[in-house]
Amino acid sequence: MIKVMLVDDEQLLRAGVRLVLRHADDIEVTAEAGDGAEAVRLACTRPVDVALVDIRMPGTDGLTAAEQLAVRAPAVKVVMLTTFGEQEYITRALRAGAAGFLLKDSGPQELIHAVRAAAHGGAILSPRITKDLIATHVMAADNRSVKAQRLVDGLNERERDVLVMVGVGASNAEAARMLYMGEGTVKTYVSRILAKLGCANRVQAAIIAHDAGLLPAG
Repeated sequence: MIKVMLVDDEQLLRAGVRLVLRHADDIEVTAEAGDGAEAVRLACTRPVDVALVDIRMPGTDGLTAAEQLAVRAPAVKVVMLTTFGEQEYITRALRAGAAGFLLKDSGPQELIHAVRAAAHGGAILSPRITKDLIATHVMAADNRSVKAQRLVDGLNERERDVLVMVGVGASNAEAARMLYMGEGTVKTYVSRILAKLGCANRVQAAIIAHDAGLLPAG
């Protein structure tokens, strides 16, 4: 049996979820908590495989509870169950080690599937959340690429050559040999490139070279 703990300050909602889970013959609700602090305490004293945790609760909220459960009861798989789908909540929940993130309007079968998947080491996200995550990360990557390309456009051809050397991790001496330049000249170019790109060090410059698509594959 998969032992589940329900964590929500609304008793009516807990009752509804409990009713849904009763339709699964391999799932049993073994604990209920009205806030995050109580959930952490119960997880340390009762058998719990999966915790369905609301995000917004008075006192200790669900995100804090998820972070504490990851430390004090790491065997418990946490599935965030909430009406809020904001990106900041999703990201923090996943960073806290949550196995899943479902909106409260998810269907009964989706909820049961999430519990089973989490109990067996899988991960699940509501389709709408998955779509938002993908869109956000693709947009972020596109934005980084556009910004990097604009910065690189401010460099002349020789400076871009040196930036590529920095991007692949070459030392000044190695870059000098590859580009048939003096080592001191390469050092001067590197300093000029860092200033033009607004970088504090070579690592930041290498990231810009990568985002701008200047580096060879692999």
